Amino acid sequence: MGKDRRGGIMGLGTVAVTGAAGTIGGAVRAGLRAEAARLILVDRAPLRPEAGNEEVRTADLRDPAAVEAALAGSDRVLHLGGVPDEAPLPELLDANVLGTHHVLEAARRTGIRRVVLAGSNRITGFYPAGHATGPREPVRPDGLYGVSKAAVEALGQLYADKFGLSVLCLRIGSFEPAPTEPRHLATWLSPRDALGYVRAALTAPPVPGFTAVYAVSANTRRFWTLPGPAELDYAPVDDAEEHAASIPGADRAPDPAAPQGGAYARPEFTLPYLRRS
Repeated sequence: MGKDRRGGIMGLGTVAVTGAAGTIGGAVRAGLRAEAARLILVDRAPLRPEAGNEEVRTADLRDPAAVEAALAGSDRVLHLGGVPDEAPLPELLDANVLGTHHVLEAARRTGIRRVVLAGSNRITGFYPAGHATGPREPVRPDGLYGVSKAAVEALGQLYADKFGLSVLCLRIGSFEPAPTEPRHLATWLSPRDALGYVRAALTAPPVPGFTAVYAVSANTRRFWTLPGPAELDYAPVDDAEEHAASIPGADRAPDPAAPQGGAYARPEFTLPYLRRS
C-alpha cells in the first residue's frame, strides 16, 4: 500500500471521522483503525480511544475554528456528523449544511484532498419504486432531511469544482444489522457493505472532482443503481432477500408507482416539523 504523505505505512494514512459516536461511525470504526496509521474520532459526544492509533477530538461542527483544529493533520476525512433524520429545517441547515461547509472549508484550508460525505437515499425519495434511479438524475427529496442532503451534495460539488478537492458522497441506504421491513428489501445497507463502501471511498485516488453514488447492498429488489468501477471500486456482497422469509409482508409485490421513500414521503412525516406562519 505504500506510505502516505506523512510517512504512515498503512493504506489509509491518517483518517478523521466526524460523527464518530453515531451509528455508522461506531460500525466502521474497528475496520478503519485496522488499516489506518491514525484514526481521529471527532464528535461533540464523549468518546474514548480503544486502540493505540485512535485519538479523540471533541468539536461541534457548527464551530468552524473547532472543526479546522479537529481535522488538522488528517490525510482523509469521513464526514458522518449531523442530524440523521427529519427535523425542523433550521436545525438541519445548522447541523447538516453549515457543518458540511465547515468540514469542506477546513479541508481546503489544511490541504486535505479527499473528503467522503455521508449523503442519503432520501434525496431521491419521490422517484417511483419501479424506476431504477441513478445518482445523476435530478433530486426529488422526500422531506426536509432530504433537502439538507441535497445542499450537502451541492457544497461538495462546489468545493470540487472551485477548489479542486476530491469529494465523494455516499447516498447511504437503510443501515441496519439486518432488514426488518419490506422497504428494506430494496434499501438495506449491511454493516459489512457499509465498511466496504467507506473503505473504497477513502482509498480511491484523490482526483479532483465530485462523485455521488448509492451505498446499498446487492439487494435483488433494489431500485438504485450500483456504482461502476469508474465511480467507486466496490461491489456489495450482501442481499436483503436472504432475510425475506422473516419479514412480514415481504411476499406482497410492491407498488411500482409508490414513492421509493415509503412512509418518509407522506405529508404527515414532515408536517410536525413545519413552523406555522
